[in-house]
Amino acid sequence: MAENESNFFIGMEHDVMDFWEKNDCFGKLREQNKGNQMFRFLDGPITANNPMGIHHAWGRSLKDIFIRYKGLQGYDCRYQNGFDSQGLWVEVEVEKELGFKTKKDIENYGMDKFTRKCVERVKHFSGIITEQSKRLGQWMDWENSYYTNTDTNIQGIWHFLKKCHDNGWIKKEYKPMPWCPVAAHHFQSTK
Repeated sequence: MAENESNFFIGMEHDVMDFWEKNDCFGKLREQNKGNQMFRFLDGPITANNPMGIHHAWGRSLKDIFIRYKGLQGYDCRYQNGFDSQGLWVEVEVEKELGFKTKKDIENYGMDKFTRKCVERVKHFSGIITEQSKRLGQWMDWENSYYTNTDTNIQGIWHFLKKCHDNGWIKKEYKPMPWCPVAAHHFQSTK
């Protein structure tokens, strides 16, 4: 594709996004469908540890197409984006950023400082991912994205687990597995 053709398509994309914003198309759709039969599609949160890759863009585009289709059918949709903001992937990236080689490096650095670095990374990359998602044309209530590290989310998970426990839906088993190759490697090297 010639460069001028590429610029033409990019220009068209910006024109469409400008039209949507100027005419509040997303807001009007939400207002028009308010109170109709509900459709809930909870976004499986993207881990906010790096900018999106093409595989993320593909998945987010498919989610957007599906929920947009339901919205155009008149459903009152939930447009809440999510960010996975805790766990291994964020921690490993912060370890790399700080040049850590073992889990002992985290202890020496300080768990509180390490946790703050992880939260900073999530804030930084959730902002980048939000802008990338908007650039894809994704319609979401960006001001009300949820983050998995918030008390509200964690309390919701514990409430759900309690309900499962109370109904006998949780089974206790022992299936040990290494969750972190860095930790597994460190453990093997200290034997």
